[in-house]
Formats: sequence, structure tokens, C-alpha cells
Amino acid sequence: MSERISARMRDINVEWLTRAAEVDHLFHNRWLGELFFHLPGDMLAIQELVWRVKPRCIIQTGIAAGGGAVFSASMLELAGGDGIVVAVEPKLRPEVRDRLLSHRLAHRMRIVEGDSLDPATFQKVVAECADISPTMVILDLVHTHEHVLGELRTYAPLVTPGSYAIVMDTIMEHLPVETFAGKPYGRGNNPATAAKAFLIENDHFEVDHDIEDQVIMTLSPDGFLRRAR
Repeated sequence: MSERISARMRDINVEWLTRAAEVDHLFHNRWLGELFFHLPGDMLAIQELVWRVKPRCIIQTGIAAGGGAVFSASMLELAGGDGIVVAVEPKLRPEVRDRLLSHRLAHRMRIVEGDSLDPATFQKVVAECADISPTMVILDLVHTHEHVLGELRTYAPLVTPGSYAIVMDTIMEHLPVETFAGKPYGRGNNPATAAKAFLIENDHFEVDHDIEDQVIMTLSPDGFLRRAR
């Protein structure tokens, strides 16, 4: 897709998301019964990357209502092999924990409760993924620049060459300012600014524009970071 067409489609994406936010569209979708706050385009992108990379470990920060962890686990189930999702959440609701632990895909999921940037939490994640590769990372927890940049610095080194660190919700940099009233993040302070800063200081990763242009409707423009070196 040419740069001109890609930019135009991104504008359409932003306009659609702005209208969808007015009716809380993202907060009504489910995956295998669990609330799941992704766009169909992101689901297509993640499933393609899982099939391409065949990760044996997906580290996922942010469990929320549980749908993201279940989606990743189901993609690993379809891909075959022994892949697991290591999902990190600082304050997991008891009802969500119970549903995940009793889910038919529970054998694919490992839950780590704690702050994703806490060294103790990180060590628990490393222990779950020890000697397992390839490894993929999906960041979807706190959306401030500082937190996401910290997560990239912490977890991106675990990504194996050819695999991805996927930064969700980079679309925030392109949404109207009023979208973030009362939020600790917004224009200039969000996952997109963190990803940009990380790429400046770490030349092992590059943006995979092809997967973004392929799905068009995404919450993660410039957020599919492929480890090239």
C-alpha cells in the first residue's frame, strides 16, 4: 500500500474510532464469551503474526476483563504446539481470575499478578518463559508514555529475533484531544510516543508497516514492532 493511501486510510480509521467511541463500541465485544477490547483488524493482525512466528510464549501485560488473554491462548491452540500466554495484571478481579482458571484454554494461560514494572513481577514472568522461544510481547496495560516506555525497556529484550513487541492503543496520538478528558494520558503522552522514543534508543526493532496496512482498522498504528536484530 502506498504511503498516500495508507495515510488516507488512517484518517478514515481515526474518524470511525472517534464516532465509535461516542457509543462505547469497543466495550461491548466478546471473544469466546469474554469481553475483549480490540478491533477486528488487530485480531487479524495478531492471528497472522502468531501463525507466522509460532511463539511458544506470549507475554501479555493487561488482563482487564480477560478477553485478550483468551484470544491469544486460542490463537496458540489453533497454531498447535505447546505455546502459553503469560498474562500480567496488577489488580485482577476475582471473578475474572476464576473464569480464566476454569476456562477450557486454562492450560494455555499463566496468570502473574503484580505491577508489570516491578522487578519481582518481571522475574515471575521470566521464570514462566524460561528456555521457551520464540517469544512475543503484547503491551496493553497502563497507557501513559512513562509506563509503556518502561514496559518496552523491560520486556522487549525478551522478544526473539523475527518476533514482535506489539504496543496497543498507539491510535491515541491521533484521536481528538477531548477524548482524553480526565485521563492520565492523551496527545503527546501515550503508547505511540513511548514506542517512538523506544525506537530511537533501541535499533534492534523496526515498525512493521506492512501488517498495519494490510488490516487498516487498527488501534496500533506504528505499534507492530518487529525485532530485526
